[in-house]
Amino acid sequence: MLAFFAPLLVGLAGVVAGCTQPPQTFFAAAVSESLAQVYGTDPSSTGAGAARTAAPVPDVLSPFTFWPLPGAQGATLQALQRKERTPPLRYRVIVIPGSGCAGMGSIADRYFAGLLHAQVLVLHKPGVDPQARTESADCGPDFVQQDRLSAWVAHARAALQADALQRERDGAPALPQLLVGISEGAELLVALAPEVPRLAGLVVLASSGLDPQEAGALQAQRLGAQADWDALGRSLRARMPDSTVLQGRSLGYWSDLWHWPLALPLVQSPWPLMQVWGGDDALVPQAAYERFAVLASARTEPYCARRIDGADHGLQRRDASEGAEDGVQQVWAWMEQWARAPTAGLCAPLLGAQGVPAPAQ
Repeated sequence: MLAFFAPLLVGLAGVVAGCTQPPQTFFAAAVSESLAQVYGTDPSSTGAGAARTAAPVPDVLSPFTFWPLPGAQGATLQALQRKERTPPLRYRVIVIPGSGCAGMGSIADRYFAGLLHAQVLVLHKPGVDPQARTESADCGPDFVQQDRLSAWVAHARAALQADALQRERDGAPALPQLLVGISEGAELLVALAPEVPRLAGLVVLASSGLDPQEAGALQAQRLGAQADWDALGRSLRARMPDSTVLQGRSLGYWSDLWHWPLALPLVQSPWPLMQVWGGDDALVPQAAYERFAVLASARTEPYCARRIDGADHGLQRRDASEGAEDGVQQVWAWMEQWARAPTAGLCAPLLGAQGVPAPAQ
């Protein structure tokens, strides 16, 4: 199962090594089964823990290559990069994945297949092997202690600075670039945007856009787990050491999440914003998406949103009469449409001539 792409809302991603008590419902690891069906899964993933964490043999035919980038304080990020699949080259996409300790290497070719005319760069957190399929419940204690938003954004910022410098040295073409955040990855977009030359817009997938604490509270209410959410807040106020593990995450992780601003920075950001989510997302309440849409209506820069009815957190939808539908590839199709006529704006494929939502394509 691909827990990497379907973490619980804002990183509420289950039991990891070091947690001594079973998690509450809204902290349990959850995945999009349809996403696993679309992009494949390692048959060993249903076996013992050792089997679940085994990395598959790299696909020698994959167009993606491993590319180490420097993070903060001497760390290294194992990124993936790929050239355009089809000429001409029109743009570049930088992807910040969701939470967890699995990588995108084993499915990257299929997941990003629809980005035909784009170069693609995918960042991974330090310590994450791009080929690993480690389930959230099996993340090691070192990862648990290192994993927090403030550290992740510092590492990603350093990596993007190095990427821009290397492209300048290599004389790479000055392409328009899109910054894509998947679930938890969306929480970093505004902080990372200044490091992306010729940034043409932000794309948010399966993230409400609200501050993580507010979105988490809505999810707790939705699941009837408000008491557990409140207990976590009391633990934060008790000022225990950041290394303390609660609900599978370090207290440092929860502290960052509790105070992380997202809604106002997104509303005030000077870049076009596209947001897409599933109407049957079990990990992010529809109320959270709707609340952010109201806030985003005050943006001075273009904002477009699309709910894919019947789709889950991984943007996968299954219709009994038509079979599975992959909403991720639909998002890439919209981006490809924009790239053919970028002057129309990032939101043009989602908006009709009168600036209203266009029919689904």
